[in-house]
Amino acid sequence: MDKTDRKLLDHLQKNARTPIQTLADITGISTASVQRRMRALREAGVIKSEVAILDPKPLGLGITAIVAVELERDRLDYIQAFKRKAHQDPQVTHFYCIAGDADFILIMMAKDIADYEAFTHRFFFADKNVRKFRTSMVVSTEKATSQVPIG
Repeated sequence: MDKTDRKLLDHLQKNARTPIQTLADITGISTASVQRRMRALREAGVIKSEVAILDPKPLGLGITAIVAVELERDRLDYIQAFKRKAHQDPQVTHFYCIAGDADFILIMMAKDIADYEAFTHRFFFADKNVRKFRTSMVVSTEKATSQVPIG
C-alpha cells in the first residue's frame, strides 16, 4: 500500500460517497486508476464495507451503555456460545475480547432504561455462564468515529 492508497482511504472513510472524479483530482491519478485501486483494496479486505453512519437519537435509541463482562467458566464452547450471542444481537454495536479485569467489553444501545433492563435480563441474567457484568452509562458522546488513523 502506497501513499496514494492511503490518501484514497483517508478520503473514503470520511465520505464513502465521494465521486471517483473527485478522488482522482485529490490523488492526482486517473479515474480508472482510482477504480482499480479501490477494487484491489476491497478484494484485499482493507475496505471491509461501505455503510451509512446513523444518528441513534432520531431512531429512538436514547441509551448507550459500555458493559464489562466476566464469564464463569473458561470452557471454549461456553466462550464461543457467548461470542455468537453477542454477534447476533442487534443491540450490541461493538464487542471486544479483552485482557484485564473482564473477559469482554461490549457497547450496546437501548431505547430507554426499561429496554436496557430487558436486555440485561435476556443477555446476562439468563446466561448461566455470565459471572458478573458492570455497566457504565454514556452521559454524552464527545467523540465517536469509525475512522482509522492513517499515517
